[in-house]
Amino acid sequence: MKKVILLFGILIILLVTGNVSFATDVDVSDSGDDLWDNWNAGQSFYGQDKSVSDEEFDETVKKLEEKKNKKIRKKQVPKGEEFHQSNETEIINKEANDSLPVICIPAEIPVADGILPVGHYQIKGVKDENGNVSIELYQAHFVMAKFPATETNDDFGSETITFGKWLPEGNNKIKLIYGSMDINAYAIVDIKEQK
Repeated sequence: MKKVILLFGILIILLVTGNVSFATDVDVSDSGDDLWDNWNAGQSFYGQDKSVSDEEFDETVKKLEEKKNKKIRKKQVPKGEEFHQSNETEIINKEANDSLPVICIPAEIPVADGILPVGHYQIKGVKDENGNVSIELYQAHFVMAKFPATETNDDFGSETITFGKWLPEGNNKIKLIYGSMDINAYAIVDIKEQK
């Protein structure tokens, strides 16, 4: 019984996986019928009534090549300003100056004419013509506060070129730090005592 089931299983596998075809009443000995015999000379394989001349074929190939070359040229031309290795530093400096880092001041800071409220500010380090360094806090391009700062070569472990943040410095002080291509500086400022 096991042999019969085994043979039956093998037969089914052969029928399913093999390219077995059954033909009935087909004489393939020398019928002479093939694809070329069924082709009508007045009509092409795709159903067109006219044949294509060599000139038309060459013109079509030329148009397709031009279209392909246009696509390649479009992909190769970068959008925006032209970029070369020689003006890389100029672009980095411009971007660094145009986009100032934003920090969130966590507590009110007493300043000469009042109190700087808690909020988000753009931070920038500035060195004037006399060599005095300061850190300025901006909102909407207005200087909200200016603190005397100390210039340093320390990048404070930052992974970006232009950075700004604050660090706690004791109980009632924070350290504002700023770094860019031009200057790295820090200022220690008093914060309003929290109640």
